[in-house]
Amino acid sequence: MQMPKQALLLRIFTGENDRFDGHPLYEAVVRKAREMHLAGATVLRGPMGFGKSSLIHTDRILRLSMDLPLVIEIVDSEEKINAFLPVLDGMMDSGLVTLEKVQVLQYGNDKAADA
Repeated sequence: MQMPKQALLLRIFTGENDRFDGHPLYEAVVRKAREMHLAGATVLRGPMGFGKSSLIHTDRILRLSMDLPLVIEIVDSEEKINAFLPVLDGMMDSGLVTLEKVQVLQYGNDKAADA
């Protein structure tokens, strides 16, 4: 897969308890991104955070939260990310979604293609 030098980073802030069709939202988003042939997706789990409610979610033993913050990051062309946004909108009830322009420095292994 060829990644353009100029791309968009889609960042989705959510929590472990967020669901879509009975499955964790983060799993549903990653599977849908794969189904739509986006370049890749990564889910990052945060040890602490808060959102709109200002309720702190943490993995500290004394205040263990069962709803830790998650960030899903997807990088692809502007065209593919823009096609994914309406699908994502239909999957999310709440949360924060950001977009930023990024410059892709390396993607894949060019040496393997030459072999």
